[in-house]
Amino acid sequence: MKKILIVDDEDKIRHILQIMLEQKGYKTDQASNGQEALNLMNTYLYSMVITDLKMPVMGGIELLREIKKIDPDYPVIVLTAYGSIESAVEAIKEGALDYISKPFEEDKLLMTVQRSIRFSELVDEKKIHQEELSDFYDFSSIIAESQQMLQILKQAAMVAKSPDTTVLLLGESGTGKELIARALHYNSTRSAKKFVAINSAAIQPSLIESELFGHEKGSFTGAEKTKLGKFEMAHEGTLFLDEIGDLPLDAQAKLLRFLQEKEFERVGGTQTIKSDVRVIGATNKDLKELVSDGKFRDDLYYRINVFPLHLPPLRERRKDIIPLANHFLHRFAQSMGKSNPNITEEAVKVIFNNNWPGNIRELQNAIERAVIYSNDGRIEREHLGFLIHSGKDLPSADEPFSLPGDGINLDEVELDFVRQALEISKNNQTEAAKLLGLTRGKFRSLIKRLSNENNQI
Repeated sequence: MKKILIVDDEDKIRHILQIMLEQKGYKTDQASNGQEALNLMNTYLYSMVITDLKMPVMGGIELLREIKKIDPDYPVIVLTAYGSIESAVEAIKEGALDYISKPFEEDKLLMTVQRSIRFSELVDEKKIHQEELSDFYDFSSIIAESQQMLQILKQAAMVAKSPDTTVLLLGESGTGKELIARALHYNSTRSAKKFVAINSAAIQPSLIESELFGHEKGSFTGAEKTKLGKFEMAHEGTLFLDEIGDLPLDAQAKLLRFLQEKEFERVGGTQTIKSDVRVIGATNKDLKELVSDGKFRDDLYYRINVFPLHLPPLRERRKDIIPLANHFLHRFAQSMGKSNPNITEEAVKVIFNNNWPGNIRELQNAIERAVIYSNDGRIEREHLGFLIHSGKDLPSADEPFSLPGDGINLDEVELDFVRQALEISKNNQTEAAKLLGLTRGKFRSLIKRLSNENNQI
């Protein structure tokens, strides 16, 4: 049951409020001045306070200030004499949630009380949610045992404390760039504000400026009303610009200006808008190469490359593969109601020896699929047949390849390995050759032979 503290130096007013509120199921306590109210608040918990402004010993404004020192979000309604709107305005400025003029109407009073208590509940829910998010995205909660990732997390924790520093996250698709971006946000002083994410590659180039900076009504065909952009939505928070390398040059120019001046205009607008936003960029592309090709502004590159963090692919942080697999296993087993989550030794070998070109995202999807195949959450080698039969079950560096009892087609294996090497290296033949332990010349000879034999690569 909600308990409300009524503060007024007039017995009659306190008694009327008590009757109105208790008839609607609220419990009440009473105080005749602000000091008495503070003494009660030190002893009992109240859902809200209703206080008069003019009282002896300690008035309502002073009481309000003292309450806000304890809890800035504490709901307080002030009572004002008829026509003294100036007092109400002063109280609102000091943090009062609402005001009621005397003599008050019962319906209006009860509606204001209900609205104020509900607002307080929503604030509390948000705080709890915020704490849960902060715990979830705490750097210590991110699974990492490899030295590469531990070093990255250490650096990320350092820059998180600098809430205005632009961060650039580099790495292949699926390496966890958005996870790190969210961790940077929720471990910074901006955590109470919004984290807004936008994927530059997923939006038509003609619409990207509108998405980022908003537009005015009638600024282009289809602009039927004014729209806020992501930079306005993320005010005092964080904007995560995923695939920043795909931004059109026009949008790059406006982004550069924002990073330098913290201001912009909406599309079709003339009013300069300021917004306090931390920008985190991410890309799986080589921005230096894009700069050389004239596809990315060099001045923007140097402006966003303030604190780069390069997330290594999963194949370069093999120590993390099995811990991550176990993490995903327990998550999916719990959600699917499977009670025996574990991975057999043979299944561990399959998971560990896979190259995971899709990185953590691919690993997560593979574990989810294996849990679905499993009856009780126990993953065995047979549940990973989609990895084995795709030719991805590769031997580790210290483990010799075992020939299956039914043999293999060597040409098909070679062809599959070549394709994987090219996929992982993004068709860089020198890097692909290294993955297969070959010189570039031998790799090109292998491609030529396989192409002649199979008419495809």
